[in-house]
Amino acid sequence: MPAPVDEETGSTDRLPADPSRHRGGEQQLIDRLWDFADPGASAERFRELASDASQTAHTRAVMQTQLARAIGLLGRRDEALAELDDVVGALPVDDDEPGALLAELRARVAIERGRLLAADGRPADAVPELTRGVREAAIAGSTFLVLDALHMLALHDVGHEEEWATEGFDVLDGARDPRVLRWGVALHNNLGWTLHDSGRLTGALMQFEEAARAAEAYGTAEQRHVARWSVARCLRSLGRTDEALGLQRALAAERPDDPYVQAELAALTEAPPTIEA
Repeated sequence: MPAPVDEETGSTDRLPADPSRHRGGEQQLIDRLWDFADPGASAERFRELASDASQTAHTRAVMQTQLARAIGLLGRRDEALAELDDVVGALPVDDDEPGALLAELRARVAIERGRLLAADGRPADAVPELTRGVREAAIAGSTFLVLDALHMLALHDVGHEEEWATEGFDVLDGARDPRVLRWGVALHNNLGWTLHDSGRLTGALMQFEEAARAAEAYGTAEQRHVARWSVARCLRSLGRTDEALGLQRALAAERPDDPYVQAELAALTEAPPTIEA
């Protein structure tokens, strides 16, 4: 099946230091610099901005955390962790930087460390970092980062997935920013797979359908595609093969070369599958 949904394309606009003013523009900048299909090119963009003396120290540090993430996606996890250590080493120890901004940087470092450790197959080490990320993000008043950390915990804290997802839904309930509300796609989709893989198919379908609704309202084209695919895959598990086949055919019309769609079509029509479903 497609990988669990994770979030997160360039401009060098200088961002204001006031935490209440900078966050929307900061995330827009990060979104513009990121291309998850090409982490190497993304890394170079983040590296350039992280070393740009015309940017604030805070902006450079934020970009360095994203540089670490991009390097990690390239498989260079020790190098990525060293970048995060550099961010921590450069954090001010006096009162020159507003407390909310410092907490935000600590949250970003913790979340990226957690992401790297989880990708390295070390969930027991990742969970404390991600929990720290939730705490620091809450101190910073960054709902976006709280949800980033919660969705990672709901993926990697085995046995507590539903608790973390529910906490994420509670946070989303008070959100109004569409970019923040996009986290509903990942939270619902990933909880859907947790329920699906434990045999709770009716509950899984409900979560996949919620993910599809969130993706339609707030998500990217890729998220909309994956969400609809997940609904169809769960329908097959429920034995509702005619509905599943109709959905997969619609997806195939949009993306005829998608191997996951083709594998489902094969499974639904009893042809030899091309990818293990």
